[in-house]
Amino acid sequence: MIEQAKVPPSLQPLIHASKVNKVFPNGCHALKDVSLEVLRGQVVVIIGPSGSGKSTFLRTLNQLEPITSGQIVLDQVDLTDKHTDINIVRKEVGMVFQSFNLFPHKTALGNVMLAPMKVLKQSKAEAQKTAESLLQRVGLADRMDNYPSRLSGGQQQRVAIARSLAMKPKALLFDEPTSALDPEMVGEVLDVMKGLAHGGMTMVVVTHEMGFAREVADRVVFMEDGELVLEETPERFFHSDHPRLQRFLGQVL
Repeated sequence: MIEQAKVPPSLQPLIHASKVNKVFPNGCHALKDVSLEVLRGQVVVIIGPSGSGKSTFLRTLNQLEPITSGQIVLDQVDLTDKHTDINIVRKEVGMVFQSFNLFPHKTALGNVMLAPMKVLKQSKAEAQKTAESLLQRVGLADRMDNYPSRLSGGQQQRVAIARSLAMKPKALLFDEPTSALDPEMVGEVLDVMKGLAHGGMTMVVVTHEMGFAREVADRVVFMEDGELVLEETPERFFHSDHPRLQRFLGQVL
């Protein structure tokens, strides 16, 4: 276990990943000694080419993807300890995927209410009050009674974000949340994410949106071939002369 006893809990990393390796059954070594710390209230953006291990690493942070070796600690709880109840930990880490994964037979309001009622055992009245507040927060006050089929992609993704927030998570993980959206809908989702960041939400974001990384991130991470190649502040990151990063940025900017 990491020795952190002398550091006040408020100053300890909320997320601490140390020498994380992931080898799939087919022998693919997807993550190679990846280490990362995320402090409370920080926004860390992970970028890199397809197949670099970004999404795999993100999924290890709440153990949706179990690791082969290494350690992941969330708020002083070792997720890789066999005695840890991972389902309890997952309640505290929200995840927003590329696909929205909304229940088609429930309204926007119903989708946001469901998990707090089932998992947190909130009353229907309490869950509804929270869901209404969150949908208003993400700009969907006038779409609460709409089913997913009547919502645009951007609106569905904002419902998905509200659904994650309804669980009152300590951190939110975003796996390329705008990649499935039409270009004109990307901005509305990024605006919600910017609002969350300015409100102090701890976030780890896998994305190709370089503008978001420049504007919002506290640190930007570049991954390639399963390795964490570079980690810098946005200012230093986008002015780095690292050859592997420059090749990537040359293709996406």
